[in-house]
Amino acid sequence: IIMDAVYKQLNEVFPNDFFFKIPSMEITNYTLNYIKSSDNIFFGGTNALSSKMGHYKQWGLSLRNSRRIKDVVLLGVGWWQYQNIKTSIYTKYILSKSLSSQYLHSVRDDYTRQKLQDIGFKNVLNTACPTMWNLTENHCKEIPQNKSNNVVITFTDYNKDPINDKKLLEFAFKNYENVYFWVQGKADFEYANSLITNKLHFINPSLHAYDLFLNNNETDYIGTRLHAGIRAMQNKKRTLILAVDNRAAEMAKDFNLPVINRQNIDVIESDFIDNSFKTELKLPFDNIERWKKQFHENINR
Repeated sequence: IIMDAVYKQLNEVFPNDFFFKIPSMEITNYTLNYIKSSDNIFFGGTNALSSKMGHYKQWGLSLRNSRRIKDVVLLGVGWWQYQNIKTSIYTKYILSKSLSSQYLHSVRDDYTRQKLQDIGFKNVLNTACPTMWNLTENHCKEIPQNKSNNVVITFTDYNKDPINDKKLLEFAFKNYENVYFWVQGKADFEYANSLITNKLHFINPSLHAYDLFLNNNETDYIGTRLHAGIRAMQNKKRTLILAVDNRAAEMAKDFNLPVINRQNIDVIESDFIDNSFKTELKLPFDNIERWKKQFHENINR
């Protein structure tokens, strides 16, 4: 979902260019040759940065290859978890070697912007995640305010809370005629079935299947999968995301994303299901446009 948005935005900025896609962990002599020969290098993701990148690895940077990867521009990248520790010298070094000092970087939230600023990067814009860039005011006005007859539920298999997750299913069966479940993680199916005996309708575990369902059904979305919720909003579905980590919490704080903490699940009925619910995002469109335009401004210099 994230990379789908990354490619869409980059193709709008560079409609006539060829893109070579490299998995973030696959920095080899083969991929380094493509990186070296590229006019621009972008890195998109969500939890790619951390205070100790030598321990938490979502990007295959190392002391050795960071010297060979230059001028990388971040696109919607975020910081892994809340980390109330000082960013390591190792992390600061490899980022200083690899990240562009010429271009503005795009990050997911203000927490990430501040963490980068603390280690010397002043050229950083909080643009929100690229998955949200097309959720304009006019788009959000077309999202229904009142409850549908159907609901899509998601859980996060690596961050389980059986008590509150089961409550969510109970609320769903109580208030909706049909309850669907999208399997996004490898253990989601077994986990959902372990929580309730009612009949769940499962959506096949692919983005294509999820898109087909959203395109062909009137439905609400309630779940812990952040980007499954944003995908629902992209398809103009009434959405409530349950925060299980810093990603959704920070994006709610910065952009008014429709989020509640999973620990506050008891308010779902009164605040979302039974009430009219208006989607009103506050996105930094000026920062988004500034990030996009800088590449054409550089070409015209």
